[in-house]
Amino acid sequence: MFGSSLVSAYWNGAATYYRGIAKALHERGHRVCFYEPDAYERQKHRDIPDPSWAEVVVYDASNDAQICGALERARRSDLVVKCSGVGVADELLEREIARMGDVDCLTAFWDVDAPATLDRIAADPKDAFRDLISAFDIIFTYGGGPRVVNAYTSLGARRCRPIYNAIDPITHYPVAPDGRFRADLSFLGNRLPDRELRVDEFFVKSATRLPGMSFLLGGNGWGDKPLPDNVTYLGHVYTRDHNAFNASALAVLNVDRASMAAYGYSPPTRIFEAAGAAACIISDGWDGIHMFLEPGREVLVARDGDEVIEILTKLSKNQAQKIGVAARKRILAEHTYQHRVKQIELALEYGTFGERRIKP
Repeated sequence: MFGSSLVSAYWNGAATYYRGIAKALHERGHRVCFYEPDAYERQKHRDIPDPSWAEVVVYDASNDAQICGALERARRSDLVVKCSGVGVADELLEREIARMGDVDCLTAFWDVDAPATLDRIAADPKDAFRDLISAFDIIFTYGGGPRVVNAYTSLGARRCRPIYNAIDPITHYPVAPDGRFRADLSFLGNRLPDRELRVDEFFVKSATRLPGMSFLLGGNGWGDKPLPDNVTYLGHVYTRDHNAFNASALAVLNVDRASMAAYGYSPPTRIFEAAGAAACIISDGWDGIHMFLEPGREVLVARDGDEVIEILTKLSKNQAQKIGVAARKRILAEHTYQHRVKQIELALEYGTFGERRIKP
């Protein structure tokens, strides 16, 4: 797998998704090698050391020889995966991995931001990735549901299978509340252009209108943003603190990025992390949320900031705890990475790939 980073979640929201997939693959008997560039200071902000369940190869993305060496080594694998958004040399990696498909090697493009990719291609008929889609044996996506599958199929994808976020119960679980993270409403997410206006609506507006409540904001990039006095900004929250962050507030807010909300069926990693910690989740509304959590019983859904405010002013601690417990029960029953890896194996094992099969 060529991706942004397995060992660092610094400016890398897909890190825990990659970890969940890789670890579950390992537990099923597969061997995983994850190639990541030394970029964006991620290696200086590691959350974990090199794990026992995957080999991690860090390469210098400014060194063409190192990139070519990584590609040549990867060619010997049964399946070579190019993830979207590596951040450096993406076009080169996509082009070279798309060319690898032959009788001995399957290739996949794994899109961890399919709405953004598809919108980008739609806006630019000359986008270099457009002509590569049909060259990959399969397209996996982080989510997106029928709209994403239909869009990729219309662009020539041989197969497209959403592999949604999930939970690793060994990593995400309930813990005792931590004073550092106590709040009435907490939100964790990096500052991105297509997220900020929605954070303003659902989070900042709520804090402004509820001065007697406490709000907690975590994630990169918010340091220079004007915030109400009742908002505490934490900066980057390392993954080792995610359970405490999620378990310490009355409620945890989820705000999808604009493109993912528009496509629907795109639950971010943090919904599953929060549910794993038995947090009461307040989520913005998007198509498909019922596939993962039942609105009103396992998650509280708000269409805008006014509805977040209404929910918070009525939400009791007892009600929040019941919702959190119900969410955790649902996630453990249906949405672990063990569930997801079985879906990956089925997509590869029973795909129309001739005699090529991926088995443990």
